[in-house]
Amino acid sequence: MLSSFKSKLPTLLILAGAALLAYVAVQYATMFYGQKQLARQWQAQQRKVSSASPPSSILAPADSLTRLSIPKLNFSAVVLEGSERRQLLLGPGHMRSTAFPGAPGNSVITGHRDTFFRHIVELDKGDRIVVERGGGSYIYEVAYKKVVRPTDLWVTEATSDTRLTLLTCYPIHYIGPAPERLVVVAKLVSSDGAANAKIATTSAAVHDGSQRTAHSSRKQ
Repeated sequence: MLSSFKSKLPTLLILAGAALLAYVAVQYATMFYGQKQLARQWQAQQRKVSSASPPSSILAPADSLTRLSIPKLNFSAVVLEGSERRQLLLGPGHMRSTAFPGAPGNSVITGHRDTFFRHIVELDKGDRIVVERGGGSYIYEVAYKKVVRPTDLWVTEATSDTRLTLLTCYPIHYIGPAPERLVVVAKLVSSDGAANAKIATTSAAVHDGSQRTAHSSRKQ
């Protein structure tokens, strides 16, 4: 029996490898086509908002898709609302408990280290990150990056400034569950006008209201 198993082992290993490759191919195909569909939805939203007056009355903040671009990395992706497994399969995810991208406060976007956020470790101070949302454009500059523990929840806490926090598991090429987290913090340096400020203020107000509701629920 042992000799029979040994003779079949190469075939079994080949089948296992083929199954693994097929799984990875399906995952990447899902991401690719999911991002294509999200990009079309984002473009439709941009056209709808730009043709409306006032722009902030068209979409609720949580319904507005965000495009995240990093010129240094030649990276661009549509961000989904939520950071659960199903969202992160299709793209980076905005943590619902944090400020909306472009709004005052700390907006946290997470992504998998082996897909969308694979190269954010290459970002350095001064590198630019562009957020396009609700018909507006917001430019951030990287302030710092830091490796933290998974229990260091301060990286997701609210702030008095307007910042963008990118978060992924670390080390990037670690095999198995990564023991640390890589944090890239960028500060807002410019936006493209008063319309954006109105959208950001509306987003912040809605977000603050949801935070107060959640906080009250926890206290009960």
